Amino acid sequence: MTKKLLFVTALLLVVAIGAFAADVSGKWTYSMQGRDGTPREVAITLKQEGNTVTGSVPGMGRGGQGGEPTQITNGKVDGDKVTFEVVREFNGNKMTTKYEGTVTGGDMKLKITRDGQNGPQVTEATAKKATT
Repeated sequence: MTKKLLFVTALLLVVAIGAFAADVSGKWTYSMQGRDGTPREVAITLKQEGNTVTGSVPGMGRGGQGGEPTQITNGKVDGDKVTFEVVREFNGNKMTTKYEGTVTGGDMKLKITRDGQNGPQVTEATAKKATT
């Protein structure tokens, strides 16, 4: 009887922890400064299955916008934390951008770290989850 009660308690604890995990599925938008200094909206599309996150970020076309969306890799959710990477190739060189976020309700505070010529460049932004 004690083993059965312990098993049921452990199972309920696992379910309860899963219920408190952030649901990051959907479209998230944030504003960042473009190369010319003009703010631009960025929309990230995420899909969560368990603790795994897939999705895409906008491509980098002319002027830093447009182009084909780039798929994210290594996406994970752990409680209210979400992390993923985007790998792009320019002129035969691969560049990785790392996203680290903390979700609170419909907001995600992001720390975006990208490779730069003079070392890592860090940008912070707050993304809002679309309601439609």
